[in-house]
Amino acid sequence: MSASSEATAPARAGYGRVLAVPEFRAVFAAHILSMLGVIISEIALSVLVYDLTRSPLMSALTFALGFLPYAVGGTLLASAADRFPARRVLVTCDLVCAGCVALMVAPGTDIGVLLALRCGLALVAPVFAGTRMATLADVLGDGEPFVLGRSLLRIVAQSALLVGYGLGGLLLTVVSPRHTLLITVGTFLASAALLRLGTRHRPARARPTRDPLPGARHLLADRRIRVLLLLFWVPAMFSVVPEALAAPYADTLGAGSTGLGLLMCALPVGTVAGELYAGARLRPVARERIALPLVCLTLLPYLGYALHPGLGLSLLFLLLSGAGSAYTLGLDQWFVRAVPEELRGRAMTVLSAGLMTIQGVGMALAGVAAQVMGVRAAVVGAGALGVLCCGALALTCRATESRDRAERAMTGG
Repeated sequence: MSASSEATAPARAGYGRVLAVPEFRAVFAAHILSMLGVIISEIALSVLVYDLTRSPLMSALTFALGFLPYAVGGTLLASAADRFPARRVLVTCDLVCAGCVALMVAPGTDIGVLLALRCGLALVAPVFAGTRMATLADVLGDGEPFVLGRSLLRIVAQSALLVGYGLGGLLLTVVSPRHTLLITVGTFLASAALLRLGTRHRPARARPTRDPLPGARHLLADRRIRVLLLLFWVPAMFSVVPEALAAPYADTLGAGSTGLGLLMCALPVGTVAGELYAGARLRPVARERIALPLVCLTLLPYLGYALHPGLGLSLLFLLLSGAGSAYTLGLDQWFVRAVPEELRGRAMTVLSAGLMTIQGVGMALAGVAAQVMGVRAAVVGAGALGVLCCGALALTCRATESRDRAERAMTGG
């Protein structure tokens, strides 16, 4: 039985239909282990660097280095997702991560080496994410099961942020940062074993080439793909502003550490709730129909910060904005439909790398804006500018969709 037919065989609907595919369950479990490994290693490394240097700047730099190499890895290494068999790429990425973290554990490792190894983790991350997403289309087909499978992985990513930080903090109260890092070596190795034993070998999608960037050039030359990429990236750049400014905003409210924790959790909780509802209760046609309206509305709650809300109302605004990110399910279907199969791996890699990079840029710009105009004004400004940008992109996307339909009608496609 083929992967696509296997994905459509189970009678159960929604997410249960996707989880009924054994190969996807292996990818799903590996994703959980890998995400927890990345998040816990970030926390443990940050604490380790602070213990060694007593410098808040150096500790914060370990987190910042998680964003910076994404653009490099996503650009120079994107072709690996299609030039080599997917399973080999995924297992290799997990082994590289395990090796980097194992070297961090070694006694006497210099601070510069620790930060370089942190860069190594971030460098392979977009390749791993892009290859894994492209593999979903092989395992589940490129229809509704792919959209729901990708949604499940996003839900895991958001949930891992909530669980991972808490679990990492708990581990650090029991064992040292180096021993905590050693635990994450095991999670990466377990992820590699699941992918090696739980997924089947598939040949590379594209032939090797001397130019590492031809796929990226082809993708960005297509107007439809370019607009869809921007629809993934631009809302994310503005949506991270309240998260980036959560600490000073909690201080403004006098909410303390409890309020800060709630503000950090509200957006991911809203995102998970929106994805679960759209994935479980809406049909594929409905998800595509609401995608562009939700893109235009998802940042609108940020304008509510102009009312000087208290903690409760601020949390409600963040929950609503997070729920609006359910538009990604419709975009996923359009994106996989627009990208040629032989470029699917690097397309997902470019998407993942751009998403992380643009969020890092958004956080930095949020800090600059807050310094100039204040925290509330920065969030309101992000909401207003974001709504305008998303509206313009939605109109452009609608125009490219009409053009593509007309071209298919003319060619009889």
